[in-house]
Amino acid sequence: NKIGDEDANALASALRVNAVLKNLDLGENEIGDEGAKAIGGALAVNGVLTNLVLMSNNIGDEGAAALASALRVNGVLTSLDVGFNDLTEEAALGIVRVERQRNKLTSLGLGDCGIGPTGAAEIAEYVSGSAVLKNIDLSYNNFGR
Repeated sequence: NKIGDEDANALASALRVNAVLKNLDLGENEIGDEGAKAIGGALAVNGVLTNLVLMSNNIGDEGAAALASALRVNGVLTSLDVGFNDLTEEAALGIVRVERQRNKLTSLGLGDCGIGPTGAAEIAEYVSGSAVLKNIDLSYNNFGR
């Protein structure tokens, strides 16, 4: 029984009002764009969640855009893993671009996001300018291609 979009919507409703949960690992489920949009909406108003793992789901560019949008207004999330989903390089870089301005993540997972040499250069700029980032997962990308 994997968590899908409907379950993610229910969890997102709970996240909107929860004032104690700090870590949420939803990795290796079947959450798609709709579920990621719901979670993004919850992140926009949640003031306590610091760690969110969404790796190895079915999240695409629309879901990534919703998460990036949520990061713009969320002041507490410090760890995000969206690796091993269906993100394109541009979607992954959308999250990086928001985070360059926000500068709160200490850990970012972007494994297997189709990031090539151009995206790697942009991420390198982000890493060199970040005062807080301690861990970044860029495994299984295409830097050499």
